[in-house]
Amino acid sequence: MHIEPYTPHQLDAVIRLSLRAWGPVFDSIQNAMDADVYQAFYPDNWRVSQQKAVEDVCAGEDTNVWVAIDAGSTVGFVAVKLDSESSMGEIYMVAVDPDFQGQGIGSALIEFTLDWMKDAGMSVAMVETGGDPGHAPARRTYEKLGFGLLPIARYFKKL
Repeated sequence: MHIEPYTPHQLDAVIRLSLRAWGPVFDSIQNAMDADVYQAFYPDNWRVSQQKAVEDVCAGEDTNVWVAIDAGSTVGFVAVKLDSESSMGEIYMVAVDPDFQGQGIGSALIEFTLDWMKDAGMSVAMVETGGDPGHAPARRTYEKLGFGLLPIARYFKKL
């Protein structure tokens, strides 16, 4: 496996692996969230909004994206945003194809971006994730790599 800069011809592969990877996460979110609020967030199915989010991130001028390649296939990706004012880099989006999860690819992508952020002059790295069961593997990875949790409560109510 190696990590390389994203190119637009990899978009379809990145979308496919992301939607496959995030299926269990969105099932968990749906179970954890009020049904009316979930429907308000994802009226056309979460896959529609997430595909658009991946497309926007990959095309974003303010985002740096890399892909993990294994045996010629795109098996993961990570997107990073930098805020030079606060010297903080944000791991904005990360996903690994379910067929390749548990092999250290997510950790390798994150470690790669942490080194890149440091070289870019950032002094802090941040990543957000959910507290629901579907995000447990992501939380374990972040904690294993030395990220510390800042507990935040975010409440939603359908109007």
